[in-house]
Amino acid sequence: MAEARVEPQPKRGWLRAIGLAATLLVAGCQGAIPKGRVPAPAAPPPPPITSGLPEDQARHRIALLVPLSGPDSAVGQSIANAANLALIDTGGKKVRMTTYDTGGGAVAAAQRAVADGNKLFLGPLLSADARAIAPVAARAGIPIVSFSNDSSIAGNGVYVLGFVPDQSIRRVVEYAHSRGITKFAGLMPSGLYGRNASTVFIKSVEAAGGKVVAMKNYDRDPKSVNVAARTLGLNQPYEAILIADGGRIAAVATPAIRKGPSPDARVLGTELWNADNLVARSPSLQGAWYAAVSDSLYRQLAGKYRVRYGKEPFRLASMGYDAVLLTVRIAAEWKVGAPFPINELEDRGGFSGIDGAFRFGSNNIAERALEVYEVRAGGGSVVSPAPRGFTN
Repeated sequence: MAEARVEPQPKRGWLRAIGLAATLLVAGCQGAIPKGRVPAPAAPPPPPITSGLPEDQARHRIALLVPLSGPDSAVGQSIANAANLALIDTGGKKVRMTTYDTGGGAVAAAQRAVADGNKLFLGPLLSADARAIAPVAARAGIPIVSFSNDSSIAGNGVYVLGFVPDQSIRRVVEYAHSRGITKFAGLMPSGLYGRNASTVFIKSVEAAGGKVVAMKNYDRDPKSVNVAARTLGLNQPYEAILIADGGRIAAVATPAIRKGPSPDARVLGTELWNADNLVARSPSLQGAWYAAVSDSLYRQLAGKYRVRYGKEPFRLASMGYDAVLLTVRIAAEWKVGAPFPINELEDRGGFSGIDGAFRFGSNNIAERALEVYEVRAGGGSVVSPAPRGFTN
């Protein structure tokens, strides 16, 4: 557990939580107690769980729940560092943030955060962790702003701040249709993600006024991808094809598409391409379109991050920064000690952050203003800017 401190040149500090005293188990002697011997008094009950943090009457306590140990620790630390930068940049006068490591167990981290008096959870990163801590948070009346992109965890006090793939699929399909494309095909990975992406893709194309003429699933190995890409659309040609996967799969599939029945089709991608350097390095993906959050402010954050921490941030670090900005904005009208004003999260006007404009809809999922990029040598070039805000 670590608590962020806002100073001109802050030093990284860690507070040790006060642990529970171990219960002493005393083995009793069998048989009668010898005459004249007074039995030992019973051991006192263990003390209740109490906060290991000092009282604070001037600031709101919020918990940042991220993995600082285990396989996802590098991503979690990057998010925590960016969140601390946001506190420094905003002054942090009304917010006191403490970081809890979910790497050793998300439920234990959440229970400690509740005991410490936190009123808002930022995180966790993983959807499984969000599901696990949801009952703990609900009993304490604490909302969760998760960094996961799994829309299935949203609801009942859990909000999803992550980049949900559904939105990038809709955005790139709408843009493609605005450029005259009406016949679409899809390459979808096998499994739950692929099934969800297929449903969103079909609905998006129909809503835009187009038609899905071909679709195939594949396993995530080169042979399966190649076979699916070469044989897709044998009966009916298509004008654009969505590859609902990351850059590695897209780079394998595209050369096979160029040898298939629709070699000139425009390749479409999802937000997974935004953090994948392989996309820009793949000649076969030149000219492809994909939708994602804006990178303009993120590049500034990354520069500041490198100066302070001496290394590159993970792309997801921006969510830690934006979550703190969101909290600071709401904290201006939030009475210290009162429950978090959850209705403020549902402001239809939305919020602005490193990743552009966003707002939480009635489904508790962050709706984002996305840009459309075209893959070119050296990176993506914006061909359709993101809206600056929301009008309805």
